[in-house]
Amino acid sequence: MGSMVDESQMTRVLGYIRAGSDEGATLRLGGGRAREESGGFFVEPTIFGGARNDMRIAQEEIFGPVLTAIPFGSEEDGLRIANDTVYGLSSAVWTSDINKAHRFARSVRAGTVCVNCYDWGDNSLPFGGYKQSGIGRDKSLHALDNYTQLKTTYINVLDA
Repeated sequence: MGSMVDESQMTRVLGYIRAGSDEGATLRLGGGRAREESGGFFVEPTIFGGARNDMRIAQEEIFGPVLTAIPFGSEEDGLRIANDTVYGLSSAVWTSDINKAHRFARSVRAGTVCVNCYDWGDNSLPFGGYKQSGIGRDKSLHALDNYTQLKTTYINVLDA
């Protein structure tokens, strides 16, 4: 696992971890700075349990090694929680029920859906988000649209 990009980002991530604890989530693993003696800006892999969807650690993009687990009762409740955010870059579901996986993939508002895995990808597949996550698509032929501008030209050759 790599370091944070700089000290400012590490401090930001550690602030989110403190906020998660302060707001009542249960710190299950990690939560501190790691490998400080290296001079790098490392944060321990961190897992929160018992979180609520209204917590900052559930609603804001942390960009650090922090996982927030939010309990839910039904498939519909889980999907409501997953979609209750202004972001929609990537999502994941773990299930042995292929029909449930398809229902989730169809209903979640995210640009990437992983089933029984996370963070898989290939340069031949588009990558980008919904809502406030990303602009357009990276990777694949779809990314070329970000670098081109279409123009339509009408020419009346009969009246010239």
